Amino acid sequence: MLPFLFLASRAEDAAAEDEYAAYLRFGGLEPSGLRRIRLEAAPLPELDLDGFSGVIVGGSPFTSSDPPGHKTATQHRVERELSGLLDRLVARDFPFLGACYGVGTLGTHQGAVIDRTYGEPLGAADIELTDAGLEDPVLSGMPRTFTAFTGHKEACTALPPHAVLLARSAACPVQMFRIRQNLYATQFHPELDAEGLCTRINIYRYAGYFPPESAGQLMDEARQFTVTEPMNILKNFVARYASGA
Repeated sequence: MLPFLFLASRAEDAAAEDEYAAYLRFGGLEPSGLRRIRLEAAPLPELDLDGFSGVIVGGSPFTSSDPPGHKTATQHRVERELSGLLDRLVARDFPFLGACYGVGTLGTHQGAVIDRTYGEPLGAADIELTDAGLEDPVLSGMPRTFTAFTGHKEACTALPPHAVLLARSAACPVQMFRIRQNLYATQFHPELDAEGLCTRINIYRYAGYFPPESAGQLMDEARQFTVTEPMNILKNFVARYASGA
């Protein structure tokens, strides 16, 4: 099988390793099947897409809709590199799955309105599939409604006309969408179960995402939920697009 490419941008090693391990676990992949590149560490190298089954983009501390003057040089570089890569991916309708940061990157690239109107705090959300979502193969076997973990400053306020809305929630109207036939983005995290979220809460306790003193309460609330359905997206994506050498 050709490997999938995993593009990460978390600077904290503990968060980066835990995220990568989650994608391996829930995607049913070995390390040889998921080549990781940490974009925050070095420029994106030249990529031969014919050597990969698909591209996965993980979560990120970067906020696409921030004013240019508020972005670091690293964020500007990462955004340029992802935009250039998306030029190629969209043109080829190449398999792509972006989680959380995927909405900001793929959405911005395709002309969606990405802003802070529908940001969500860390926690569980009830996700509802649209009729198109129920018919989509990457969502195969999933119920109309399920619980997933969210936590984001920005979201999609308006999709471009050519995008297909696959999932929504009461607090966030765009939780998942598709471009063409094979490019997907989710606002929720398909790789996060309760323990995974608790790990991130610990790592980002002093990063400004939430009051540090609320970390214990957030972890207690997360552990009240058994989140298993979103991981099927990773399993389905890998099964659908895994290709031979």
